[in-house]
Amino acid sequence: MDIQNIDGATRTIGESQGYIPLPVRDVFLTDAATGLYTPAMQTSWMPTSEEMARLRAGHPIRLTILGNSHPPVIMEVDEPVWPIIDAEFEVIS
Repeated sequence: MDIQNIDGATRTIGESQGYIPLPVRDVFLTDAATGLYTPAMQTSWMPTSEEMARLRAGHPIRLTILGNSHPPVIMEVDEPVWPIIDAEFEVIS
């Protein structure tokens, strides 16, 4: 997955720990477990062409959490930032 800039980014994290800088948008969500105005961080990622081919072939997306406790996460597909074009150069979304 390739890191993407996210509209409304409020900060960048990770660089001081030796990671590739990651633009983050801080938001507040309403969550059934934690209630109104739950703070959350959003990032944006784009699959590489090889990953897109594996997704189209039915392979799942894997989420790896570093450490030994699992924070709540939300995985979703955002509206495309630009049209997605397949190998035949046809717009598919």
